[in-house]
Amino acid sequence: MKTRTIIMTAMLFLGLSYTVNAKDLKGDKKSEVTFLVSMTCENCQKRIENKMSFEKGVTDLDVNLPQKTVTIKYRKDKTSADKLKDAIRQLGYTVTPLDKTKTGKKDPSQKKDKE
Repeated sequence: MKTRTIIMTAMLFLGLSYTVNAKDLKGDKKSEVTFLVSMTCENCQKRIENKMSFEKGVTDLDVNLPQKTVTIKYRKDKTSADKLKDAIRQLGYTVTPLDKTKTGKKDPSQKKDKE
């Protein structure tokens, strides 16, 4: 009886530790990329949203028309940034990858005064 209890307890701990490790591995498979895209109107925005939302591996999508950026969260085991870039390019747009740390966004409150 004691042996059975010890074996069942050990199996329970092994099962729990496997579940924790599996969750950690899933977190490593997600990535994010931002592209500067030559879209000019709301139709461009909708076209990109419709196409990219059905691309394999895409988990989240943000198409910002005023900034002309497309930010895509995706699973690295299903697709890559190059494949996503090519998918937008196939729609007829110019696509440039952006490095978020070097975007150089200006503060809108600091406008130049016209003299």
